[in-house]
Amino acid sequence: MPLHDPAHAFVPYPDAPVPHAPTGPLADLSFAAKDLFDVAGYPTSGGSPIVLAMSGIKTRTAPTVQKLLDAGARFVGKTVTDELAFSMNGNNAHFGAPLNGAAKDRITGGSSSGSAAAVSWGLCDFALGTDTGGSVRAPANHCGLYGLRPTHGRVSLEGTLDLAPSLDTCGWFARDADTFARVAEVLLGADAAPLPARVRLLRPEDAWSLAVPAAAAALAEAAAHVQGVLGEAQRMDVALESFDTMYWNFRYVQAHEAWLTDGPLIERFAPPLGPGVAERFAWSRDVTEAQIVAGRAFRNAFRTHLAALLGHDGVLLMPTMPDIAPLRSESEAGLEDYRNRAIRMLCIAGLSGFPQLSMPLARREGAPLGLSLLGPARSDRSLVALAQRIAAR
Repeated sequence: MPLHDPAHAFVPYPDAPVPHAPTGPLADLSFAAKDLFDVAGYPTSGGSPIVLAMSGIKTRTAPTVQKLLDAGARFVGKTVTDELAFSMNGNNAHFGAPLNGAAKDRITGGSSSGSAAAVSWGLCDFALGTDTGGSVRAPANHCGLYGLRPTHGRVSLEGTLDLAPSLDTCGWFARDADTFARVAEVLLGADAAPLPARVRLLRPEDAWSLAVPAAAAALAEAAAHVQGVLGEAQRMDVALESFDTMYWNFRYVQAHEAWLTDGPLIERFAPPLGPGVAERFAWSRDVTEAQIVAGRAFRNAFRTHLAALLGHDGVLLMPTMPDIAPLRSESEAGLEDYRNRAIRMLCIAGLSGFPQLSMPLARREGAPLGLSLLGPARSDRSLVALAQRIAAR
């Protein structure tokens, strides 16, 4: 980890040599990886003292990390993650709360908290995170960064700790669109289903209504700018049945898989879980078979619904989160309320498995606010190219 870490972003592991190619498309860039990714010479904690105690020193590096090293990027350390990656607040009861470089009195968001903090403080050029329910998009919104939840399965998570495998994705953060695009070229390759030169921009009014009025107003100028580049957005609704229905079905799927992943460890060792995390795992344990079946069926229906809305050329233009980051002084109950409101917005990409890119295009009360592009499956590189066009104008 860096000797100077004002963001409290890095897990304080002893440094181990991590070779990288001397040349390549990322040779002048440094990066960090969320402490879910295996890196040879380091343990992997998943933000949990029990997992850390069981980890041992890894002898193999996760393929996605290795791909970055082979492209010349220099590894600078492993970053703090929320406990077992099952939170959206950025406050780990065991490893602390990384600091938001863009709004120091506000949370970073989780669970890729340390990665977002490291990039927002300029401690590295980009950083890997994961996104199951919003763990790249929320910190990107809060910390003023570009962040992508890719098409599910697009970027390898081999050698990475799971949370809910049918929802888990590998994303990353960068401060500017061009750096972000350089990483995209390495990690994504070419789109199997690229967007056409002229996209059909869509404004989901029901998703916009989930933003607090002040946030929607703050995003208006950014939305107008995007439309000036990509064309006027057609107004429509995106939810299937209702956002409440989407929220609950997403949670059933996520909770069931999270308990399958971590329940055996929790039941065997009874580790002291942090606030919010403990309650979520307790709720996850009690999800019924009927709820699981319903959740999976609904997810399939929503994926079909959204694919039909987007076709091959549709791109949603929507807020990334309901508001700017909550204050660090916010109560646990207040943070949980914000999280539940956010999931209603975030589950559009989560349920569908489609890519969503958050862009740091607005501010409110001095804090960043993200605006997102969400496209059809496998249009990830096209979304990054659109973000570059928007940033260049």
